[in-house]
Amino acid sequence: IPLTTPTDNYDNYNDNFTVDLSDFPVLCSKEDNRNFRQWFMPTFYSIICFLGFTGNLLVILTYFYFHRLAVCKIMHTIYKVTFYSSMFLLSSISVDRYFAISKAVSAHKHRARAVFFSKISSAIMWVLALIFSIPEMTFTTINNNTCTPYKSNNDTLRVNLQTGQIILAFLIPLLIMSFCYIRIILTLSQTRGFERNRAIKVILAVVAVFLCCQLPYNIVLFWTTVVTATGGTTECDNENSQFYATDITQCIAFFRCCLNPVVYAFIGVKFRHDVLKLLKELGCLSQERFFKYTFAKRKTSMPTETETTTTFSP
Repeated sequence: IPLTTPTDNYDNYNDNFTVDLSDFPVLCSKEDNRNFRQWFMPTFYSIICFLGFTGNLLVILTYFYFHRLAVCKIMHTIYKVTFYSSMFLLSSISVDRYFAISKAVSAHKHRARAVFFSKISSAIMWVLALIFSIPEMTFTTINNNTCTPYKSNNDTLRVNLQTGQIILAFLIPLLIMSFCYIRIILTLSQTRGFERNRAIKVILAVVAVFLCCQLPYNIVLFWTTVVTATGGTTECDNENSQFYATDITQCIAFFRCCLNPVVYAFIGVKFRHDVLKLLKELGCLSQERFFKYTFAKRKTSMPTETETTTTFSP
């Protein structure tokens, strides 16, 4: 009986098998299309972007030119609403932390209700900010091509608006924050541990940033209010000094908005943990260093793992 090896069968298979390439679909080359898109699409999109930007810019400039008073009122109203709301919300945050730490037992017991009232209070803060911005909406006008919140000859209105701003957006929030944070420090001083000192440092940082940014502007605002109420100044140098001081201190006050995320979020344990986790996911931080840092923080925070650590721990 003749033996047949697998190799013999394979050779016979190749000899008897033929492939008809016409049975397969012909692959379409798209190289020319890709080359066309490389220059056509960027060129055409650039033209669309340029024409669209130019057209929309003309529309905006035309609207600003023929509706300057309306735009002036809108800009001043938006500024005042955000200004008042930021100050009111800072006060609300201090009250929330006061109840979370100084009244920790009752706050934990009524946690669901506290969350509900926090949402309601935030909405109330925005409504109050809108109400206190109504004078800006009403009296803002254009004097000598300059958008101002009052007419140049209405000193009484200017004094009233500036006095109201000093009281509502500085003195009242400062009193609320001072009371709440003093009570929090007194509560923390009765506890022990390294975490207490860190929390107190965070509180002092919050108050220091608020005072350093807001106090100079409000001092200058009070100065200009007193000068206006007493008949104004007739010396050009004094008037220019007021303008310089107002512009500089106002920019410093605006700078507080950039510092708030650092003070209120980045120094917190949970936020920093999330940042480290993000860096680990992006490959900027090794797994070993991530667990080493988080384990060390968890170990130091373990004896005082309460609302205080999540709120104030650096």
